[in-house]
Amino acid sequence: MSYLIRPASPSDIPALMALRTEAESWLPSLGTDQWSDPETGTRALTKWRETIDDGRAWIALDSHDTPVGTVSRGPADRDFWTEHDHLEQAFYLYKLITARSVKGQGLGELILDWACRVAAAEGRAWVRIDCWRTNTGLQHYYEQLGFTHVRTEHPHHRKSGWLAQRSSSFTTSAASLIVGDAHRV
Repeated sequence: MSYLIRPASPSDIPALMALRTEAESWLPSLGTDQWSDPETGTRALTKWRETIDDGRAWIALDSHDTPVGTVSRGPADRDFWTEHDHLEQAFYLYKLITARSVKGQGLGELILDWACRVAAAEGRAWVRIDCWRTNTGLQHYYEQLGFTHVRTEHPHHRKSGWLAQRSSSFTTSAASLIVGDAHRV
C-alpha cells in the first residue's frame, strides 16, 4: 500500500475530526484513558484550523485518496521541554492518528520516518513526542520504533508528560510516504 502525505487544508477538518473521534472511541479498549476528556466542538475545530492555517497539520491518504492518518508539528510544549533540552534542535510531533482501517500496515511507522527525514533536512537532531503518562502501550510502541524515554513530567493540569525522542537520522523502513501538495502526485 502506498500513502501520500500532504499539508491539510480547511476542507480536511471533518476528516481530521473523524480520525480523532474514531481514536477516542477505541482507545479505552486498549486499557488507556488517553483522550478520555476529548476536545470537542468549537475548541477542537479552532485548534485544528489554527494548525492548518499555520501549515503545521498534515493528512495521510491511501491510494484511493481516503484520509487514513494525520500528524501535526509545532513548537516545543513548554509544560514539558525546557531551554536545557536545546529546543531548536528538535522537530516536535503532535496528534499522530491513524485510522483503524489501516491498523498493522505500518502507516504510523512511515509517518514517524517522514518526520525524521523532515527534521534531518531542517538540520534538527531529534524528533520529539509526548504522550499520556498512563498510556504504557503507546510508550512501548514508540520505544519499539527507536524512541528513547527522556523523562516524565507531572504538571498538575496535564495528563501528558511522558517525553521521548528519536534521532532524526534514524528510520525504520526503506519505504517512505509520497509527499505531495494539495493533490496526489
